[in-house]
Amino acid sequence: MIHVLAIITTKPGKRDEVLAAFRANMAAVHAEAGCIEYGPVIDAEGGAGAKFGADGFVVVEKWESLDHLKAHAASPHMAAYAGKTRDLLANREIHVMSPAA
Repeated sequence: MIHVLAIITTKPGKRDEVLAAFRANMAAVHAEAGCIEYGPVIDAEGGAGAKFGADGFVVVEKWESLDHLKAHAASPHMAAYAGKTRDLLANREIHVMSPAA
């Protein structure tokens, strides 16, 4: 199994707009072969610890294999999503991980 944490920072005030585009794309991603989990998370209100802030969110993903993740990254709906959101992002950091032995 492959885990992905995508740390997204939008330009100031653009998180809701990016999340709307993200949510509109979720059904297509969930329908992809090998997708186990794919969804956005934000800071919990009142939660302790470090914060991503009002312009940040994290995409939590699980894929059956690296090949499934590569197919996801190359999919037409992800290219369309990237085109809609590219100018709204300040930073994007993708961490591809596997379970610790």
